[in-house]
Amino acid sequence: MGENREGKMSVMERILMNGHFVTMDPQRPKAEAVALSKGKIVALGSREEVMTLKTRDTEVVDLRGKTVVPGFNDSHLHLLSFGMSLERFECSTFRSIDQLVEGGRLHLENHQIPAGQWLLGRGWNSLTLEEGRDLTRHDLDRISTRHPIFLTRICGHIAAANTKALEMAGINRETPRPAGGHIDLDQEGNPLGLFRENARSLIQAVIPVPSPDQIKAMLLRAGKVCAGYGITSVQSDDFEALSGKDFHQVIQAYQALVTEGNLPIRVYEQCLLPDMDQLNAFLEAGWRTGVGDEYFKIGPLKLLTDGSLGARTALLSEPYADDPGNCGIAVFSQEELDRLVVRAHQAGMQVALHAIGDAAMTMCFKSFEAAQQHHYKKNPRFGIIHLQITTEALLKRFAKTGVIAYAEPVCLGNDLHMVEQRLGKERAEKTYQYRRLVDDGVPVCLSSDSPVDSINPMISLHAAVTRQDEQGFPAGGWLPRQKLTVDQALRAMTLGSAYASFEEKLKGSIEPGKVADLAVLSEDPFRVPAEELQHITVEMTFMNGKMVYSCQQDS
Repeated sequence: MGENREGKMSVMERILMNGHFVTMDPQRPKAEAVALSKGKIVALGSREEVMTLKTRDTEVVDLRGKTVVPGFNDSHLHLLSFGMSLERFECSTFRSIDQLVEGGRLHLENHQIPAGQWLLGRGWNSLTLEEGRDLTRHDLDRISTRHPIFLTRICGHIAAANTKALEMAGINRETPRPAGGHIDLDQEGNPLGLFRENARSLIQAVIPVPSPDQIKAMLLRAGKVCAGYGITSVQSDDFEALSGKDFHQVIQAYQALVTEGNLPIRVYEQCLLPDMDQLNAFLEAGWRTGVGDEYFKIGPLKLLTDGSLGARTALLSEPYADDPGNCGIAVFSQEELDRLVVRAHQAGMQVALHAIGDAAMTMCFKSFEAAQQHHYKKNPRFGIIHLQITTEALLKRFAKTGVIAYAEPVCLGNDLHMVEQRLGKERAEKTYQYRRLVDDGVPVCLSSDSPVDSINPMISLHAAVTRQDEQGFPAGGWLPRQKLTVDQALRAMTLGSAYASFEEKLKGSIEPGKVADLAVLSEDPFRVPAEELQHITVEMTFMNGKMVYSCQQDS
């Protein structure tokens, strides 16, 4: 039976018994019961062993044979944006532009949004709209010409605005194209209302910033949703979710929630600081990776080096098969990226870079090398987020360098329907190589990128293990050799993510001395058919030894 790290038994506050504990600890992979005290796992073992620690004041929870795993740790999402999405116009369910227009009108009416105030939303997808095209200002003008409208595509890398929004932002045919961005124009040279990558900020700059209380409320609501899915830790990119792009506001909101004791999950902030002035201001304020506590902590510098596959803005070394002449968008030059990465690395920041295209990933590896040449650190835990369009050379580079792969299997539900169209069959064969990375010993963690994709870890688990979308397509899975086992996927969602935040000794497995963050599942993922993994639900979530979610309370 396990003991705490000091070798002394603590007074047991809570015992969870009659469970099937999947510990992620190779020394003791299974247990029947655990004892919790002062927010930590104190002991685990058989039911009989652990129950000997029960005292008069110990609460005993009978799990009735349910499977328990370490609390899920989403290694990359946008918690504040997810919280915003819960209050905004949800566009993902519409299958035609006409439906979306009618839905927008109803949203304005049902929410009684006055003329002149913004209609904000996200989730539209040109691939699932029957017209098969992106939205334009002319479409959104059909919703309203009296409300400014700004709707973000599902990928988050393109947004559509109506004519009112363009007028408020002062955008016209003379507006210059911003570096790392693109404004779509019609045949007469007038803006179509489509803004790609950095160009989105032209509209975002005139959208009002929520109040501090509103920011806290959105984070709190998002955190509670996470707890309902067994997520106890997230690694979240939030600094540019607000139109003002003021990192102080985000940090202050999180710190207030921690001080109030209201933050229901642990947060490792992925710090999106895309220019040197912002980065220097952040560093001069004293922020560095690791500053904070077990509830809110500063994580890596996070930068977007390219866009998305769906938007054809992911940076490729060869043109898109369905858009000859287009290789995507490089948000930075190599020199610009090097400067930011080197500055952050020297100042004590971990670095994790968004890169979807192979050319973007090549840039990332070059910047990591430049950082180590300027200031060598042992095990800096550089990371690449998304890493979708890999090549053989890039896969070998991951294996050689130990750069962390922040993989996102849930994105396959959308991407598998277009990747061969975008790349051609030959290039597509080397993409989304999650099993190859695991087998090569690359540190792998799994993410949802929510609200881009589903925040539900069971959807991610299903996609990782089956390589299918939620409807079971294609039969046998897409590139089936790249399927992960249930154990590999769960490990990447727990210990793998803890490693990405330098916290593998704090959480990620069920071991004495680690935080008591646990998820109780409705079914055993090792026993149900793979196609049923996405239907597993969470019955209870414990964070810091306390129950923060129960399906019975929620029902």
